[in-house]
Amino acid sequence: MKRTLLSFLAMAAMSATAMAADIKPAIIYDLGGKFDKSFNEAAYGGAEKFKAETGIDYRDFEIANDAQREQALRRFAKDGNNPIVMAGFSWGAALEKIAPEYPDTDFAIIDMVVDAPNVRSVVYKEQEGSYLVGVMAAKASETGTVSFIGGMDIPLIRKFSCGYKGGVMATNPDAKVLEAMTGTTPDAWNDPVKGGEITKSQIDQGSDVVYAAAGGTGIGVLQTAADAGKLGIGVDSNQNGLQPGKVLTSMVKRVDVAVYNAFMDAKDDKFTYGFSSLGLAEGGVDYAMDENNAPLVDDEMKAAVEAAKADIIAGKISVHDYMSDNTCPY
Repeated sequence: MKRTLLSFLAMAAMSATAMAADIKPAIIYDLGGKFDKSFNEAAYGGAEKFKAETGIDYRDFEIANDAQREQALRRFAKDGNNPIVMAGFSWGAALEKIAPEYPDTDFAIIDMVVDAPNVRSVVYKEQEGSYLVGVMAAKASETGTVSFIGGMDIPLIRKFSCGYKGGVMATNPDAKVLEAMTGTTPDAWNDPVKGGEITKSQIDQGSDVVYAAAGGTGIGVLQTAADAGKLGIGVDSNQNGLQPGKVLTSMVKRVDVAVYNAFMDAKDDKFTYGFSSLGLAEGGVDYAMDENNAPLVDDEMKAAVEAAKADIIAGKISVHDYMSDNTCPY
């Protein structure tokens, strides 16, 4: 009897292990590629963390143009990949079409809401994290002029810009905030040369702190700011180390967590659906501190940004969401 029970338990354990490993996770990146040092690379980091912890490999793909979206997503679903995570709002249209065709496949999309019974949608309160780096920019600026450079001119990126401006103006009402977008097509995410040109223009207008929310384009922004002896602010991933001592901070957007959770929840048979919005309170956004920027952040600046963070989490400060009405009141 004892031997039979032990055999049963062993078989059950083996079955559970087999089920856990029986997932075929996949991630498809947005334009700019998985090594963009920003949004896509954060997503890649989440997938790599899952692989390191579980030993379960995943499939990924980097699209070269928008025309590949539907084809790539359908191929992954047809091949039995599950769950499939899409990094970026631009996957919305393809997912809306393909999710109903594969009702038994779990999908997760980042930065867009797709209302389907087999889809998990994860969005972020980028305005909250951007407000914090705006506080820091205003404190660090010696000229009273700071700036923002976005990638593609879309409401999501205006959301970053508006939150940043809110933090700057709350800290220094007399400050000037310059704003520019790199373009109106997806190419705007991967144009570091143009990013550098815009940065030079803003510096010529007095900006001494430049915040970039522009994907791969932001690499050119940070490089140009550093070369000019000015400060940059990174985005999505912790980009402080790209120009050590010249990046004031980075507005970290935990895309890695969304990817890791989707894979892990599927492995544990706990995958859920619907919509979630992650801000400061949920650990979805934050500002980055490490050895690369520590000398740039004095006690007064740290106290100011931590106070703002606490007030946002407590509801004492409400940071305007540009996407709620397509306006910025700051």
